[in-house]
Amino acid sequence: MKIAISGKGGVGKTTLAALLIQYFREQGKKVLAVDADPDANLALALGVPDPDSIVPISEMKQFIAERTESTPGKMGGFFKMNPKVDDIPEKFSRELNGVKLIVMGGVKKGGAGCICPESVLLKTLVTHLVLLRDEVVVMDMEAGIEHLGRATATGVDRLLVVVEPGRRSVETAHHVEKLAQDLGLKKVAIVGNKVRSPKDLDFFKERLPDLPVLGFLPFDEKVIEADLTGKPPYELSPAMMEAARGIGRQLTEG
Repeated sequence: MKIAISGKGGVGKTTLAALLIQYFREQGKKVLAVDADPDANLALALGVPDPDSIVPISEMKQFIAERTESTPGKMGGFFKMNPKVDDIPEKFSRELNGVKLIVMGGVKKGGAGCICPESVLLKTLVTHLVLLRDEVVVMDMEAGIEHLGRATATGVDRLLVVVEPGRRSVETAHHVEKLAQDLGLKKVAIVGNKVRSPKDLDFFKERLPDLPVLGFLPFDEKVIEADLTGKPPYELSPAMMEAARGIGRQLTEG
């Protein structure tokens, strides 16, 4: 099972990722958690001790240079487009309660994009995680799903777009859907978050009529408390965890 989670910043992507990781852990699955959002917060949401001590892979300049046969900090030049990445999950992951966490970090891009050693290594790593790993992989992505390529998209079982009741959140969801279509990724579904009332449910149905809805997460101030205290949301919000179990069951059932 390979799951990518996207959406506008602040809608609850990381919260959903942490909840689903806990669900799969409850099911006795091996889980690899991948923080592929430059604004990395998944370690905190999983309760990893001292999350600030984790160095994102994109910032390991010497390691990237060795694997891509490039020169750190140098623009242009030649480098390997297929660097070795299969040992990275074991070498650089942080393990907690049976879950392995990899923090990928982001690549600073100029102009329309970047074909640089960092981006090549990260994309190659995502391809390996999606196509060749045999455990459940849950990826907390940025809104632009930058790390996914055409070959990788075919291996993603479901792209979940987290949406909150709000116009900008819906616009981002449509943008992600378009990007997914361009990559050939057809298994896209919505998860509504921060639901306070039936009016919020109607909002999702009216604004996103063409995308399947996998489930809804209720608004719970305990999630804010979890973030402030550095505790996983599933420890403080039983309602959120129960809703996530329903989403997890739908994912595993097809």
